[in-house]
Amino acid sequence: MVKISIAVSIIIALISLGYLASCYKMTSGSEDNIKFKPRLADYGIYTGVPGSLAHSESYKRYELSTPLFSDYAEKQRLIRLPVGSSLTAVTDELPKFPDNTIIVKTFFYYNNKTDTSKGKKIIETRLLIKSNDKWNAATYIWNHQQTDANLISAGADVPLNWIDESGNPRVITYHIPNKTECGMCHRNRDEITVIGPKIRNLNFDVVRNGIMKNQLEYLQNVGIFTTVDPASFSRLPDWKNTSFSLEQRARAYLDVNCGHCHNNGGLASHTSLVLTYQTSLTDSRIADKKKAIEELMSNGAMPFIGTTVVDKEGLQLVKSYLQTLR
Repeated sequence: MVKISIAVSIIIALISLGYLASCYKMTSGSEDNIKFKPRLADYGIYTGVPGSLAHSESYKRYELSTPLFSDYAEKQRLIRLPVGSSLTAVTDELPKFPDNTIIVKTFFYYNNKTDTSKGKKIIETRLLIKSNDKWNAATYIWNHQQTDANLISAGADVPLNWIDESGNPRVITYHIPNKTECGMCHRNRDEITVIGPKIRNLNFDVVRNGIMKNQLEYLQNVGIFTTVDPASFSRLPDWKNTSFSLEQRARAYLDVNCGHCHNNGGLASHTSLVLTYQTSLTDSRIADKKKAIEELMSNGAMPFIGTTVVDKEGLQLVKSYLQTLR
């Protein structure tokens, strides 16, 4: 009876948001126009022992002020631009990426987050490569030896256990999305797109070589950006940073975790719920849809894909924010 009740609640919430108004399918526009290499090693991303995730000089590391929740996985984000090119920051949104840009995101878990020296388990690496002004996506699953990763398209489920930062044992079955699932999130008007590295989500302080500096300035120094003034752009709040207001933190969390579908060109554009950070509260319709948002997030149905467990901390933040809305 409990499972039936939950299922009914999810269906009602889906109807409320309009999810069932259309079928979720990718068009022919999502087909790759390049041939991905069969092994991750063929891209020369890592040097030395691959499992150390020490990347080559041509790939530059970047971080996001508020990252996407992915079942508590750690992520390493890298970018490589073609020789002689750089990015220009014009708005708070995504910069224009040249052809042959490669974006790399590797997912892993520390065996023990209270002592990261005890090693890690690398699960998957996702690539986004731009060719002929179009993004192409691929997923590579790491082998048991942690020496390389192989191209897959069907997705996979990987049993995992680790010790979290509080010393508690955790067990999940991590889901590596198939190609269609990847396209459902990385989609804008039926084409694959980049999600994370918007200028506002890069515009915060990071530690590099033991020194704290603005990340946009750092990326300029290593050749990723042309001249950039961080003060000219907005900053997406770190949702865990309590120096920001509850509204700022919750809106940032919703932007990163749900805004890639809930925008005017995303998978859930038909729901009339817009969760991008720059959208006004009135235009977002968050207050109108707050009951459905809470039910879907509580039952693990929002985000629609990409997680197998509920982010309890993120959910509590959003619930606290929704309770302030009338």
